[in-house]
Amino acid sequence: MNKKSEFVKLIKGEPVERAPFYPILMHFAARFNGNTYGELASDYRVLVESNVKCLEYFDFDIVSLISDPYRETSAFGAPIDFIPEGVPQCKANVITTPQDIINLKRPDVLKNQRTLDRINGARYYQEILMGSVPVMGWVEGPLAEACDLAGVTEMLLMLMMDPDSSHLLLDKCLDTAKDFAREQIAAGCDLIGVGDAICSQIDPDTYHTFVFDRHRQLVEYIHSLGALVKFHICGNTTHLWPDLSRLGLDIFDLDFMTDMDEAFHAFGPQVVRCGNINPVEIQDLTAHKIFERSKSLLEREKGRRFMLSGGCEITVNTPLDNLLAMRRACEP
Repeated sequence: MNKKSEFVKLIKGEPVERAPFYPILMHFAARFNGNTYGELASDYRVLVESNVKCLEYFDFDIVSLISDPYRETSAFGAPIDFIPEGVPQCKANVITTPQDIINLKRPDVLKNQRTLDRINGARYYQEILMGSVPVMGWVEGPLAEACDLAGVTEMLLMLMMDPDSSHLLLDKCLDTAKDFAREQIAAGCDLIGVGDAICSQIDPDTYHTFVFDRHRQLVEYIHSLGALVKFHICGNTTHLWPDLSRLGLDIFDLDFMTDMDEAFHAFGPQVVRCGNINPVEIQDLTAHKIFERSKSLLEREKGRRFMLSGGCEITVNTPLDNLLAMRRACEP
């Protein structure tokens, strides 16, 4: 079975040999390969080799370049510290005043070390896998990146108190997301994951006013380059579905607190829904229980475009047998 050709069938709504399985991996992949999280986030070779080892052991159907939220933030000039067994840390906000937004320069993603590292990862995947497995790049959504640059609390206050500055910053974040997506696609990515987790924390009017059209532009731009789009927004996104369902997404991640049947009716049969077992349960329950949960979910999704996954990132201490149980559940 060629995983790339099966993935194309899934996107087209054609029958596939088995239900596809891809959980989000970061710290877990690093440790599985005998590396630290800091090594995975700072060296594309470690990131790719860790994910390929997971691909081979667990028989996943996609590989990814996701690592942490601070690739673009670094390109904009933020100092980043790598933590051996933790997520990289941004040491200072780039944006502290409206003038900082005006002065913010559009970075060259091919010259910044952290963005180039991810682009090189796409090339390395193609060297190893030779086009046989779908490769997913990753960019931060505009609101997530604005929060990375200005701080979450500060950015949410800015949305309420200074809409002009907010629009300007979001536009600059969108431009860089497009640049970063373009270069990852040129390097070999078949699809781009877009992470904009903070959106689950804003109301529908705020989303529609500040984010919706920028998401739409980003999706259309990625599609224009011949790649697919997978959206990831952690948490309960139900209140945003009327807008999110209009973005033309190819794949949408659903967290464990959302209902898969309701999502099917909201997004329609053309969108591949990915999810949505609670990662804490994937870590803490027995392999038998995880198999049963996975099998039950897959039975409900039979005949629909669906990819089995956790609701969010697989935790670093998840037992190997539990992921293997999810894979076994996917077999016909």
